[in-house]
Amino acid sequence: MSVVVRFAPSPTGALHIGSVRTALFNWLFARHNNGKFLLRIEDTDKVRSTDENKVLIFEILSWLGLDHDEEAVIQSSRIERHKEVALDLVSKGAAYFCYCSQNELTAKKEEAIANGISYKYDRICRDSDAKKASGVPPVVRLKSKLSGTLVVDDMVQGRVRVDNSQLDDFVLLRSDGTPTYMLSVVVDDHDMGVTHVIRGDDHLTNTFKQIQIYEACGWNIPEFAHIPLIYGPDGAKLSKRHGAVSAVDYKELGYLPEAVCNYLLRLGWSHGDHEIISMKEAIEWFDFKNVGKSPSRFDINKLNHLNAHYLKGRSDSELFDYMLPFFDIQVTETAKAMIIKGMKSLKERAKTIVDLVKSSMIYVSAPSIYDEKCNKFTTEMHIDLLREFVTNIGENDLHEAAKRIAESKGAKLVDVAQGIRSALTGSTTSPSVFEIIEIIGKDESTARINLFIDRFSSNR
Repeated sequence: MSVVVRFAPSPTGALHIGSVRTALFNWLFARHNNGKFLLRIEDTDKVRSTDENKVLIFEILSWLGLDHDEEAVIQSSRIERHKEVALDLVSKGAAYFCYCSQNELTAKKEEAIANGISYKYDRICRDSDAKKASGVPPVVRLKSKLSGTLVVDDMVQGRVRVDNSQLDDFVLLRSDGTPTYMLSVVVDDHDMGVTHVIRGDDHLTNTFKQIQIYEACGWNIPEFAHIPLIYGPDGAKLSKRHGAVSAVDYKELGYLPEAVCNYLLRLGWSHGDHEIISMKEAIEWFDFKNVGKSPSRFDINKLNHLNAHYLKGRSDSELFDYMLPFFDIQVTETAKAMIIKGMKSLKERAKTIVDLVKSSMIYVSAPSIYDEKCNKFTTEMHIDLLREFVTNIGENDLHEAAKRIAESKGAKLVDVAQGIRSALTGSTTSPSVFEIIEIIGKDESTARINLFIDRFSSNR
């Protein structure tokens, strides 16, 4: 059997990072088995679906390298097909028209709650159309099985059972003729030839209802894999209060796609002690035997660690190209050359592309503001050290020159170096100050140091 899987996001909101992991697991399973990875946009909620979110789905999947096979299916274009299946089930006696009004159903539900009983539709219309004359626009309900046990051998959760008596005669078509999610998903999965449904375990209860639809239609039932959800560090379902949850947020925060994929892969799946896993290795190794049943906890520090690793693996010129859209000012060719020359040291300290851009500004322009920590190096002694250093900036070995100046003034090398760093970068942390001088040149370095001297000398 050729494997066919699908990723079916809804454009009612920004693509959640947990949904991206679902897409990744589907994609890897398909590629591991030389199968197909299909994309379906479930946009039948016209009120909340937006074109912007739809575009972002394609953008994020492309950014991550999760290419889909065949043209994407737009669910809203298939509504007539969904209705056709529902009405066919009615004609076969596997579904029926229900003429109960919403007021009736609400009253029955409230009565059940008042009596401490779990509400379930009483199937009053299942075998009778006596209420047809009520004039209430009907819904279509599936005739769920009344006895027996439904068993699902889930690839992650194992064997799961439910008594059919617990299932409702749920709605397939609403009174306005629009299909429900439960129906649309089954029809689309069948028509797309989906062999394996891989999704979050919050859909597990839906599976029992959907299997009843498959059986009523006489269709082959796919295999299922329900992946545990991703939780925040506090053990609660991952949400905005934990920080960024939208996949596009991580792109805009400067994370590399290979780092995001590697991190999400390790959230709930493992291959021995391997932490750094390439996409080639992931395709070779991926299966559901090593997917855990327990929720995973999102740890931003681990993602930062992975991203820092992948930053170091990118070439300097490639990293600059990645950085370019993150600059909010024009970067000249001269500045570009300096950034690339200094990239090795810059990426040693960076966790994200945003970090790289921020630290690389030392090569784009002189600092206009200075960090408060620089104030420590604006004393009369430090200003004198900087004046002395500027007069010796033409020497070949600036490290030795700085060391000699410090000793002659009864100071330490760090006093000279941190003063230079403050003047050149506006910060007390940066790559080697002598490397910076080499890259930006002695003329520019002199100008920045003199600007610093003038500014803080005049403050006293």
